[in-house]
This record gives sequence, structure tokens and C-alpha cells, in this order.
Amino acid sequence: MRSQLYEILARRQLSAVFQPIVHMQSGEIIAYEGLIRGPSGSPLHSPMNLFKAARANGLTAQVENLCRKVVLERFAELALPGQLFLNVSPECLLQRDARHGETLEIIQQIGIHPGRVIIELTENQPTCDYALMREAVLHYRQMGFQIAIDDLGEGFSSLRLWSELRPEYVKIDMHFIQGINHDPVKLQFVRSIQEIAEKSNTLVIAEGIETQPELLVLRDVGVAYGQGYHLGRPQPLPARSAQPEVVKALSRNGVAVYPQRLNDQHASSIHKLLHEVPAVTSSMNNNEVYAIFQRDPKLMILPVVDDGQPQGLINRFDMIEHFARPYERELYGKKSCQQFMDRTPLVADRNTSLQELSYRMAKAEAHHLFNGFIITDQGRYLGMGTGHDLMREITQMQIHAARYANPLTQLPGNVPITEHIERLLESGARFWVCYFDLDHFKPFNDIYGYRRGDDVIQLTGNILSGYCDPDRDFVGHIGGDDFMVLFQSEDWERRCQAVLDEFGHNVLDFYSADDRERGGYLSEDRQGKKVFYSLMSLSIGAIRVEPHQYHTHHQIATAAAESKKQAKKIHGNSLFLDRRLPARA
Repeated sequence: MRSQLYEILARRQLSAVFQPIVHMQSGEIIAYEGLIRGPSGSPLHSPMNLFKAARANGLTAQVENLCRKVVLERFAELALPGQLFLNVSPECLLQRDARHGETLEIIQQIGIHPGRVIIELTENQPTCDYALMREAVLHYRQMGFQIAIDDLGEGFSSLRLWSELRPEYVKIDMHFIQGINHDPVKLQFVRSIQEIAEKSNTLVIAEGIETQPELLVLRDVGVAYGQGYHLGRPQPLPARSAQPEVVKALSRNGVAVYPQRLNDQHASSIHKLLHEVPAVTSSMNNNEVYAIFQRDPKLMILPVVDDGQPQGLINRFDMIEHFARPYERELYGKKSCQQFMDRTPLVADRNTSLQELSYRMAKAEAHHLFNGFIITDQGRYLGMGTGHDLMREITQMQIHAARYANPLTQLPGNVPITEHIERLLESGARFWVCYFDLDHFKPFNDIYGYRRGDDVIQLTGNILSGYCDPDRDFVGHIGGDDFMVLFQSEDWERRCQAVLDEFGHNVLDFYSADDRERGGYLSEDRQGKKVFYSLMSLSIGAIRVEPHQYHTHHQIATAAAESKKQAKKIHGNSLFLDRRLPARA
């Protein structure tokens, strides 16, 4: 391997390829990253194998120097437009000869201005001497170069490097880019990086873009530049302009559909409910425990713990009730407090989820809700939690979760719907708002039961999701039997008709044969009168939103609700498009 490396160095057996970097708003190629390839057909053709072999044989600096020369010379020879991202490892950047202008000499010889070259720091091993690194970067900046950090989020110390060096560019590792249109965690990571970048005057480059949906989500987040196979593969003769379909997609009005966070009912643990309650031991007698309760009127429960192991709980009122009976204090006062102890308390590890404990609490006997529960850490007593705190936390979680995702359909709730409408309004795009509502749903629920009603709601959500473009159309569940779809698809009307057809066909399965044959059923109205109700149908109220026609999501919600009222006046499955213009403010 060492002899192969020497031959490569002696005969300059390296070739350069270039991958375009595209402006995320215009689609223009603004730069290229220069990449290297070893001898074709050789084990060292792959740059990863090449640099691994160079490090193993102590030839990293020599191989990197040759790589830079080959890339720079080929870039100049091809007369490529824009800037060049030139890979340099921190270890080579810190070497003495690298800091005496060798790269500057090369680019001056071939006629490239330093302002067109960005030194891209590629981190293969930990960087420790940040002071020396800052000095080296300052030296390069004084020569006219700019600095980029590669693979943000993947390297050993990339965030620290960003803070220390304040580069002009950061590249986000492809792990956080690929599948970002389906992963809310990756989206949040990139949004956070973008926010930091804006405050530090840094431009973000997203690496590894492989699909159009990824591209459009990143554009909407505000990422400046993109790189990846969807925009262009590394080529010896790279294109000088982006592919037409990429330019068309980036220039199109509208917004991408962000991935939504689902309800994670098992995310929070009961540790947040921990109260440090001093325990008593089973060797204490009832008189001593009673005295503790007398000293602290607010103390309702005392845990009994021996050598860190929970034994049970003593309820204040149980003890007072026993001592109030004739002769019980005289009989049991000096006996172990285990006499009045609940020997089967609820015990849960600190990492138990709130949801899991609430299930256990609901199945347990009623007194556990008042007594609360013991919290342990690997079986050892930590403290107590109250039933009141548990119920309050669960209720708050459910209220918060329902605003973001409906627990029945897992579709986005009111908050994400509002956020998406506001993004659409800001984009100046044309879109359609469709308000979906089930007709005769309440009497169906009364006759067939709420479980069958839930099945119909889930069916509706699944049909809507199935006929919408997940990258362009936003499906939301307002609540109950009300849904909203924000269409950017131009064929929205065809999609709505397909929804109506499939709903009309599938909803029949939820009725008895007799009701299907009659076309409905008898049920009591709110006044107790027998009323014949038709089979359920689906009404769609639609409005078209032109750029700058509406200004707030409140105006849109009002107009969509009015259109839905008109749709419900039409018998059966119906679509009503309100063609009226909104009144001017």
C-alpha cells in the first residue's frame, strides 16, 4: 500500500470531480465542491480508502497537498463559474508549510482569486488545539480565503469549531437532511441550526439532498444552499446550470408540508412528580407515627421503608380513625406501625411513563388515588407522588397533545393547521381550503355506538390522507367529525370527488342490511321525536385563496365554515366551492 501511495504521488495519479452547490431560492449553481478520486480500478480509487491508507503510512500531508493541486488546476482548466470548496483537514491546516502560503502560491500561478476559494475543514479526528486553529484560520482569511465547516452534527467537535472559528459557511451532515420531510426531529435540528446561523452571519449548506420533498422543506426552512445527488452528482465535467426540474421546483410558489410530531404518550416519566417525603421504619410504633402526623397537619401519607425497600403506606385518616375507637390506642399504640399500614401500595420506578402509571392507577382500588404511589430507583425508595399530580399532568398532556395531533386519527390538530395556513399566506401562493364534515353523524353515534362512530372518523381520515399529495397537501383534523385539507395540488377537485366516491361506498359497511336497504333509520331528535335520518354522507365546503386575498387564518376559517354550511344544504355527498370574493376590510 505504501508503494502504491508513493507511485500515486510521483505520477500524480489523482483526478478531480466536482459536485454543484445550488442556491435554494433561485436554483442557480453558485459553487462546486472539489472532490478527489484515486487511480481507476485500484483499491485506492475511493477517497475514504486513499486517506485511510495515507494516515496509516504517515503520508497525509503529501497526499492532501497533491489533492489540492489537482483540484485547483482542474477547476481553473474547466473555467467553472462561481466558487470552489476545497477540502482541507485541520491537521494539515495546522502544519507549518501549510501556513506559509503554499495554497495561495498555487492559485496565483493558475490565475484564481483567493476570494473564489473556500477552505472546507473536513474533520477525520478530534481537534484539540483550538487556539492554534483560530490562528491558522485567521492566517487564511488574511490571504483572502473564506472558511467552511463540513459535516456539522457528525464530526468530533464541529459545534465547538463553529463557535471558535465563526466560519462563513457550515455544511449540515446528510444524516439530518435525508428524510427530513418525514422526520420532525431532523426538521427541528435543521431549524435550530438555521436560527443560530442567521444570528452569527453564517450561511448554511444542506448536504445529501436526494429527493424533491427534502429540497422544498429545506428551502422553506431558509437554508441558503443545497448539495446532493438530486441537484447533481460529482462529475469530471459538471453541469454549469441546475437541472430544469430543480429550477422549476424551487421557483414554484407554495410551501412544503412539514412533518408533524405525533402524540408520544410515553415520553414523560413519573420522576417529574417526585416529592421527597421522609419515611418511617417498621420498627416505629403507632404512637410515634401518630405524633408525626400531629406535628404536621398537612402530612397525609407516610411511607414505611426498611433498608431502602418500601414496605407500605400509612394513611393519616386511617390511623386517626383507629385511635378514635375505644381502647385501640391502648391496645395498639406501642405495637409496630405495620399494624395500620397498607401492605400493597402502588410502587413504580422513576422511569415509568405517566401513561403507564395512569393505567395502573385506573385498574387499582379507589383508595390508591388518594394514597398516591411510591417512586423507586432500581427498587430503592426515592419519594412519593400524589394521585392528584398524576391526573393533572395526564390531563395537561392530553390537552396539549390534542392541539397538535388528534389522538383518534393522529392527524395534525388546530395549532399545526393554523401554522400551515399562515405559511401559505406568507408565501403568496394560490391554494384551496376544503372543510370536510360528516352529515348525520350524531344520530349514527347514538344508534350504533361511539366505537362505531370512531371507526367512521378514522375511515374518513384515512381516505383523505390517501387522496392527498403528502408533499403538497396538508390534511388536518379539527376535531370530532370535522376535517380540513389545505390543497396546493391543482387537481384538488378531482381528489375531492374521489374522496366522496370512496366514502360513499365504504360507509355502507357500517350499517345493518335493513338500514342500507331503507337508505336510513329512525332515531330520536333532541325533543324526543322519532325522525328518519338518511345514511351518513360527506359535505365539503371549499374556498380558493388567491395571493393577498386573505390576510389572517381567522378570515380563512370563517370563509371555509360558511362554505361548509352551504355544502351541507345539498343532499348526499357534496362539494360546494364558494366563488365569492371576500369583503374588503
